[in-house]
Amino acid sequence: MHVFTENFLNSSKKSNISTMEEQRVAIVGAGISGLLACKYLVSKGFNPVVLESKDEIGGVWTQTIQSTKLQTEKEDYQFTDFPWPSSVKETFPHNTRVKEYIQSYAKHFNLFPYIKFNSKVISIDYVGESFEEMKSWEQWGGTGKPFGSKGKWHLQVQHTKDDCSTKEYVFEFLFICIGRFSGLPDIPEFPLGEGPEVFEGKVLHSMDYSALDSAGVSQLIKGKKVTVIGSAKSAIDLAAECAHTNGIDQPCTVIQRTVHWTLPNPEECGMNIEYLWLSRFAELMVHKPGQGYIHSALATALSPLRWGFSKYIESYLKRKLPLKKFNMIPKHSFLQEMSGCGIYILPLDFYGKVENKSIILKQAKSFRFCKEGLILDEETEPLKTDVVIFATGYKGDEKLKNLFTCSTFQKYMMGSHNSVVPLYRQMIHPRIPQLAILGFAEGLSDLYTFEIECQWLAHFLANTFKLPSISDMEKDILNWDVYMKKYTGKNYRRSCLGGVQIWYNDLLCKDIGCDPKRKNGFFSELFEAYQPADYVGLNPQ
Repeated sequence: MHVFTENFLNSSKKSNISTMEEQRVAIVGAGISGLLACKYLVSKGFNPVVLESKDEIGGVWTQTIQSTKLQTEKEDYQFTDFPWPSSVKETFPHNTRVKEYIQSYAKHFNLFPYIKFNSKVISIDYVGESFEEMKSWEQWGGTGKPFGSKGKWHLQVQHTKDDCSTKEYVFEFLFICIGRFSGLPDIPEFPLGEGPEVFEGKVLHSMDYSALDSAGVSQLIKGKKVTVIGSAKSAIDLAAECAHTNGIDQPCTVIQRTVHWTLPNPEECGMNIEYLWLSRFAELMVHKPGQGYIHSALATALSPLRWGFSKYIESYLKRKLPLKKFNMIPKHSFLQEMSGCGIYILPLDFYGKVENKSIILKQAKSFRFCKEGLILDEETEPLKTDVVIFATGYKGDEKLKNLFTCSTFQKYMMGSHNSVVPLYRQMIHPRIPQLAILGFAEGLSDLYTFEIECQWLAHFLANTFKLPSISDMEKDILNWDVYMKKYTGKNYRRSCLGGVQIWYNDLLCKDIGCDPKRKNGFFSELFEAYQPADYVGLNPQ
């Protein structure tokens, strides 16, 4: 067992506080971002403790809908220095394959000795600096360096497997890697007498459904009228799974408020549309946050081409899928959908199931429960159902906020109703020292986004570079906020890098001091899609 993990386990019985001077860094969560943070911190000589509430690694991949597969090709969803094994032939591997791949990565880089399983972080508090002092800082933490402040993070940790005791541990730097899409489900609120309490059937969230084993799923949905509430990937996967189980005898109804642009399954499509958006040339058409005058002028000049790209793909999808027939043409543009990370791939033969009526698609602005099921909008007849599953997402911002005991930090995390979680480089809050947050910015492939971020953070903790002033960081955050509102429309509260992934990667590379141009040759640099292998081993030149 690693010496620092051993120190963690053998905390003093005389005190509930175990101050680990030799162990300076804690990582909350052993999902993909937590594992990457651990790996790159170890490479810089740190000995992090990874606190994982479950008894296994993998984050959201430990609890998924049974039919879930990767949404991006495996070549785009892989670690930069650990490719998929040749035995995995599928382009879009099943979730069990993904879990095996993550396990292999952790074993290969010997990360398990750093992980403390069944250790749930209940709350965190920053102790040692007054708010009056912190408000006077011009630099992050007073110096712009990772360990510049005398404050420390106090973590309340519940050891859920042993005696469920709660102990306090102290660290000098903290990584929060809990992600946005787990833990705290987002379920609509209903007036009294119109909620699930009046319904005689079963109501649950997709999070609870994902936790069921095969027998539990079969018992829940087999031979039942199932209604799924939601319009994102989890809702569509649930509907396809129910249709596969029950067929046309008991069709699954999907109720959507907003219709999204979706991509055909590549096995049926023959065209990878995503690659039209993953090159430098594609990003030249977009106004990027913090860009100079030349880039801005070029994006304006190319805006007709950007519009043309979007309309071309919309036209292609209308031809390829029976969107008009089933009233599934979105009211917003494909560009908005991509910029807001709302795009997802349909399950195989999804519209075939809609055609044979094993899946029924309905749109409704509102609904309420009744004894027999649901009443949509102002209809008088109920939609009779046995099971209602909310595939309505998660309250990621609130889950993050709830970790902090300090009300001021809670307010910092929530931003405002007009902004996303305000993070510099999507990782650092300018007003909260010695803290990094991973997993709140989405990309078209989150794995390699997290890996580049973790390389950046490891270099920062190793003092490769300093952060800019607090005021400059806040200006940069505002620039990103303006960009997101411009291109994502009503989905702006999703912090998405989909339209400017390469631009974002360039900024991180420049901070580290390495060349952001990772391709060989002018045309390759301009027109080829960027992939994880382009960012292996980011080091100063």
